[in-house]
Amino acid sequence: MIEVRGLTKRHGRVLAVDDLSSDVPPGEVTGFLGGRRRAPAGLAAAGPGRRPVTADVLVVGAGLAGLHTATLLARRGHDVLLAERRPALTGAIRTTGIFVRKTLDDFPLPEDLLGPPIRRVVLYPPGLRRPVTLDSARDEYRVGDMAPLYAAAARTAAGAGVRLALGTRCAGRCDGGWLLAGPEGPVRVRARYVVGADGARSRVARDLGLDRNRHLLVGAEEVFGVPAGDRTPTFHCVLDPSLAPGYLAWVVDDGRHAHVGVAGYADRFPDGLRRALARFRAGAPGLPPGGAPAEVERRGGPIPVGGLLRRIGGSDGLLVGDAAGAVSPLTAGGLDPCLRLSELAADVLDDALRAGRPDPLAHYDGAALRARFRGRLALRHGLAQVRTPAAARAAFAVLRTPPGRAAARRVLFGDRSFPAPGRSPRATASEEAGAARP
Repeated sequence: MIEVRGLTKRHGRVLAVDDLSSDVPPGEVTGFLGGRRRAPAGLAAAGPGRRPVTADVLVVGAGLAGLHTATLLARRGHDVLLAERRPALTGAIRTTGIFVRKTLDDFPLPEDLLGPPIRRVVLYPPGLRRPVTLDSARDEYRVGDMAPLYAAAARTAAGAGVRLALGTRCAGRCDGGWLLAGPEGPVRVRARYVVGADGARSRVARDLGLDRNRHLLVGAEEVFGVPAGDRTPTFHCVLDPSLAPGYLAWVVDDGRHAHVGVAGYADRFPDGLRRALARFRAGAPGLPPGGAPAEVERRGGPIPVGGLLRRIGGSDGLLVGDAAGAVSPLTAGGLDPCLRLSELAADVLDDALRAGRPDPLAHYDGAALRARFRGRLALRHGLAQVRTPAAARAAFAVLRTPPGRAAARRVLFGDRSFPAPGRSPRATASEEAGAARP
């Protein structure tokens, strides 16, 4: 839900928004623009005699990757237009929202929008017998309350000067620019660069001639509140290819909310993804007494697991987040990679805009970063080969040994993060906040 105050009508039903908070009914605002010192350009429908909307950068997709990239660029003084097909950022959420320790250390996330810390992970074989419990001496995970997190990120973007248009999808290139389909009809946009933050099946990647994700999982989960108690916040993972072929099923209970989900290769679910989720939920470990309530939030979508794509940038723009394959090929975690790659994207775009030429985008090289994923890509290939419960049980025989447990701890509790070069994100954010326009 997004509450909007201080609205002025511009070009029909498209509104300019000076302040955002998190309490307006979804769908009530189909497009809005963040306040800037100069009057923001409206998204008037294209037509004879209509001049296109102009921007330094057009960002397509308002997930965390798109919002973060747009905010960083706007803080550096660039004119950024951010288009998002959803009519409200708080709907159609596709991520569980698990933030790892490294992200929590490096990025200034709103403390009140994060769940209690999780230090325990329990790994279960098929049949759930003799699980392996791993405890960390430090806080390892926290689950974000994603709807208000997106709303908070949108407020930050608008405050930095980003023009945000909701209910507006990218329809592709058109006459040397880009065509957006908004509430008032088609809108032509001329931008010096475009950023594809439009998800695992990126339209922008195709139109820019960049690489596209070919190796995808599909996932679905249900989210609901749980009663308070003395349960230890725990991340439960079930490795059973009959439930989650090629990946895992999970229950995350942090004492406030439970996330129950499955993911795997779409063509390996014998009865479909939703039935697999229902079957898992019926006997899922770690759920508090009473199970799921009648009303739950349902999430789902594709998950790229082929590793960072090689060609993620060109002379006209670049990709971030899922569109770039910036997801761990082993754990399928995407929030830390999306934030870190967005930092690099903002750096090279800032350099290109200031130089007046696209040469700096040559440094946005997925192939160079991908080389650092070799170990995780090999492990992803191995996990994909576990096709039967018997094979999963055999893997657990190794996992129960001291070397096996040590390897699992390195994967689950290690400090390794997305291998993007650059300055500390927290230092960068602090620096830019101080230099931001009033």
